[in-house]
Amino acid sequence: MAPLEYGFDAHNGPIQQGALLSLLSNNLILNHTVPYLSISALLNLSATSRSFRELTLETPSLFRHLDLTEVKTAQFEIDGIDHGGETWRNVQVDENLTEDDFYSGPLRGIFSSLNRADILKQVQTLVLDGLAVTAELVHDIIIDPSYNVRVLSLRDVKHLNERSLCGALSTACRRGRPPGTPRLKALYIFGPSEQKIASSTIIEQQGTAAAPEPSNAAAIGTTWNERSQAVLTSLVAGDNVGQGDAWYARRGKMVTRTISEDWAATMLDCRGIIAFDAVLCKGPWHYNSPALGKIDLGRIKSPFAPGTHRYAAAVYSLSGCEGCGTAPEGWTTWGETVDEDQGGELGAFPLLAPPPLHSSNVRVAMCPSGQSLNPSRYHGSWSKTKPSRFIARCYDCVRDRYCWSCHKWWCEDCYPGPPEPAPPMINSDLKVRADGTCGECWANKANV
Repeated sequence: MAPLEYGFDAHNGPIQQGALLSLLSNNLILNHTVPYLSISALLNLSATSRSFRELTLETPSLFRHLDLTEVKTAQFEIDGIDHGGETWRNVQVDENLTEDDFYSGPLRGIFSSLNRADILKQVQTLVLDGLAVTAELVHDIIIDPSYNVRVLSLRDVKHLNERSLCGALSTACRRGRPPGTPRLKALYIFGPSEQKIASSTIIEQQGTAAAPEPSNAAAIGTTWNERSQAVLTSLVAGDNVGQGDAWYARRGKMVTRTISEDWAATMLDCRGIIAFDAVLCKGPWHYNSPALGKIDLGRIKSPFAPGTHRYAAAVYSLSGCEGCGTAPEGWTTWGETVDEDQGGELGAFPLLAPPPLHSSNVRVAMCPSGQSLNPSRYHGSWSKTKPSRFIARCYDCVRDRYCWSCHKWWCEDCYPGPPEPAPPMINSDLKVRADGTCGECWANKANV
């Protein structure tokens, strides 16, 4: 008996033959359903009948979004490469294998099978978060005509030589490159994957529930100070912290990992060609800043060593300066026209996680929640949508002028001078103290 041909609905009686096939034959329903199915589920569906096989394998957009994070054959569980004599996927692992062959073997095997089935060319959004991914494999995804990937997610991947990847990206975006290359337009790599966020939340909740209360008085006082500080932070910062889109709705440190100077140079090389889930800092110390040379920086010691290039990736999302309400370089506002010299939209706006399910358009991946995809078409007095905006800064461009507790900060124009150590008596005239908090937060902290 074929389970897809006959069935019974308790309310409506017998189900018509081929009802599921008829339902999925609607392109609108099909395109909005398929992204929630794994590739194994799609292949199993195609194996049920000739009609389903024709529907799945002959619909070009069916495999547009491919997420391999939960595919068992894509997992890499071997710790090291020097495992002589160990059997791995029916292949004798020895020293003749290159590092790329070893670590990228599972994914290359999957891609080879998809290519033989004429599926690989259809993939435009590829999610490889947490898997073993080498720089050579990413280079092939960018360059090889067998791939057509436009949105690639490599968050929390393993065994990735990032310096080699930076070189491959810079080469792919070089001047004089072949027309229409690279096809890649969006790269997620700096933020945490959804799996890591979920596991961290579970561990935190379990730890909070199971953590024993401290026994001595000093430990009790420290614990309650930490809890009070957390409550104070949420009250002062408001609803923006921890909710909504990163960069636009949240404030504070958006990128927890260290972004090297190699990545900053690569983002500069790829500006206007490939968007990342972070942006370059445009503080007045940097060569790419519109405020470079327009304000007096004499009171602030240069955070950059002589002879080093002054480019850096932004890791903080800020509101306006506590003193003047803005920043020397201005706001980054979604929908505003960006100079092509600054890379246009692909150099100004960060990608927002997670990668979009129903589109592989880089503009969709950058668009904040509740905002129009093309705000310039719908501007006017009738529009009540508040523009989404933020100020992006690197660590060196907020050092000693940013309060980690309430997320207030002071720009270079409003900076009163170097911070002083916190005195025994509270002096509210100091902006940011040696412990990283502003005068108001330090006073509240001291009174807890």
